[in-house]
Amino acid sequence: MDFVLVWLGVAILVFILSGIKVIKQYERGVVLTLGKFTGVRQPGLRIVVPIFQQLMRVDVRSTPIDVSKQEVITKDNVTVQVDAVVYLRAVQPDRAVLEITNYIYGTSQFAQAALRDVIGNADLDDVLTKRDEMSRQIKEIVDKQTDQWGIDVEAVKIQNIELAQDMKRAMAKQAEAERERRAVIITAEGEKAAAKAVAEAAATLAKTPGGVSIRTLQSLEKISMEPSQKTLVVLPSELTSFKDILK
Repeated sequence: MDFVLVWLGVAILVFILSGIKVIKQYERGVVLTLGKFTGVRQPGLRIVVPIFQQLMRVDVRSTPIDVSKQEVITKDNVTVQVDAVVYLRAVQPDRAVLEITNYIYGTSQFAQAALRDVIGNADLDDVLTKRDEMSRQIKEIVDKQTDQWGIDVEAVKIQNIELAQDMKRAMAKQAEAERERRAVIITAEGEKAAAKAVAEAAATLAKTPGGVSIRTLQSLEKISMEPSQKTLVVLPSELTSFKDILK
């Protein structure tokens, strides 16, 4: 009889202890009583009735999930591979448990679909240059859907955008051609500016009496000062101009 009472006491103690639950600071406990939702337990030491009540923990921290790499055809028929990361938080733990079987997996799958839709409706140039804008569009789509699950999508970040090798080579050639085009334009603009300056100087010298002859004398003086041997030929017309200057 004493043996039976001991075992009975042990069984009652185990039964009571099994109803003691510790909920961590970053968790919330969703309680079902006889299968029906009866409340959300806050962090701390909590007691539930074994057998009759069930407690399910929900992590309410910001949780990053990877959106696996997707092969998407852009609006201008270019195939790219894109992946992303989604940051979500369970703001309504009861809905995260009652409205969907696995809110992390569900959010990941919906983010994949949204990623394909957004990238597929954009040109390649927009995908490469407007990554933040694309991320915001995906966030808005996913966040609208997950609201009914009590999930807040905090951010979506497109991580990698990969192109096929032939497309990479084509873009490299295009970039090189663009650099060459800009170099030619800059050189042409420099020559144009130089020609304009020379034309203006020539016009000024032509308007100045003896200006051309003075410029010629300056050039001859500069040449004569150099150490290399040179033969200078002065035309009669130039001599006449020099005489006019000396008068």
